[in-house]
Amino acid sequence: MNSSLFRKLLVAALALLAVTVVLVYYTLTSYAEQLGNPVSGMVRNRVLWIALSASALAVVVAGIVAHSLTNRVIRLKHLADGMLGLAPEKRNMIGEQDDLGSLERSLSGVASELSTLVQDLRFESARREAVLAGMTEGVLAVDRETRVTFCNQPLLRAIGYRGEKYEGLGLLELVRDPVLHDLIRRTLNTGEPAKLRFHLFADTPRTFEVQATPFAMPSGRGAMAVFHDITDLERLEQVRKDFVANVSHELRTPLAGIIGYADTLLEGALEDERNRRRFVEIIRSNAVRLGSISSDLLSLSELESGADREEAEVVSLRGVLESVLQTMEAEAQARQVHLIRGPLPDLFVSGSRLRLEQALLNLVANAVKFNKTGGEVRVGIETKPAGRVAITVADTGVGIPSQDVPRIFERFYRVDKARSRQVGGTGLGLSIVKHAVERMNGTVSVESQLGKGSIFTILLPMASPTDTKPPQKVTPL
Repeated sequence: MNSSLFRKLLVAALALLAVTVVLVYYTLTSYAEQLGNPVSGMVRNRVLWIALSASALAVVVAGIVAHSLTNRVIRLKHLADGMLGLAPEKRNMIGEQDDLGSLERSLSGVASELSTLVQDLRFESARREAVLAGMTEGVLAVDRETRVTFCNQPLLRAIGYRGEKYEGLGLLELVRDPVLHDLIRRTLNTGEPAKLRFHLFADTPRTFEVQATPFAMPSGRGAMAVFHDITDLERLEQVRKDFVANVSHELRTPLAGIIGYADTLLEGALEDERNRRRFVEIIRSNAVRLGSISSDLLSLSELESGADREEAEVVSLRGVLESVLQTMEAEAQARQVHLIRGPLPDLFVSGSRLRLEQALLNLVANAVKFNKTGGEVRVGIETKPAGRVAITVADTGVGIPSQDVPRIFERFYRVDKARSRQVGGTGLGLSIVKHAVERMNGTVSVESQLGKGSIFTILLPMASPTDTKPPQKVTPL
């Protein structure tokens, strides 16, 4: 028997029997001595044997009862362990109709219901954790003392937290922003949802729109905050504003010249034989500039939207570069810039010949326009690993300051605004280059030193002259 309780009861019963037998024995012995009758001694011995036999029988019965009760208590213990989640083994219920049997059946029913409830809670908890962990938004929960009770991985990455444990930290220890702390504290005090937009200056500055709502906790009112990262939206909104402002400015300048000189002619300059031709030439120059801006805007819009998506063709790089160099030869001579042909092997890519020629023409035109008198522009082609080909356009011009290099592919961005307008640039050329190359599954990069020149490199997947389909998109090195 494994039960110390029933072992103690059995020992106590045996001790009681032993005391009873001893008392009976000495009592009968005392009566026999007083009576001096041998028959009394026989009766005493017989009574003693009867008591001993009854005691032995009582021990056996007690053992059987104790064993049965022990087994039933063990079953009850297994049921209790099951309610604690210890996965008890399956047992067949014995249908005793006594109090212990009733208790066992009741506990079995409770254990079954509790097991189902615990499994449902575990499933819901796992599903909630998976949802919260898979959200792109950050989620933060605090108790009434603004101690952190939950924080998902997107928020931990956004704030740059590198610790192993965040539970129990104060809010200001996790996110060092008093504005956020005031928002959470206001939600805890008033019990009303609140919203704000704030900037988080962590490893990478981000902008969040935070929605805080109260919720009930066992320890009192808590608060949960959801962080919507709107950094990209703000950047896009700023790009849109800059684009509208730049377009307005770029269109306003030539339009002002056209209107001004047209009014001058209408007001009497038509009879001014010495100046009227110059005025008309200025009007034409501004009209051409407007046409260039409109054309570039249309090209950029088509590239960004994919509206001009056409069937890919196999394009000869040598043929495209020869055409570009021939087009730019006259302007290069006028600006006293030498065009140098590097190695031009007959390699092929898949894509749009028109867009590739447009991109290379923009690069070579920039290299010529922003060069020095007597400077050089070198164009070449070479193969690269992973089945790719590189087209380089290098110049010995003014170069690009290092702080401007990351932004030169933005629309309307100019390093030297005065010189760009002087040479007739629209500020859209490099943006067109970037989008045209990316449409062909390629990349464009630049290396530049101020005063020493720049090197633009276009990497494209190589194609066979017999290919009819565009190559699969590759990951840039």
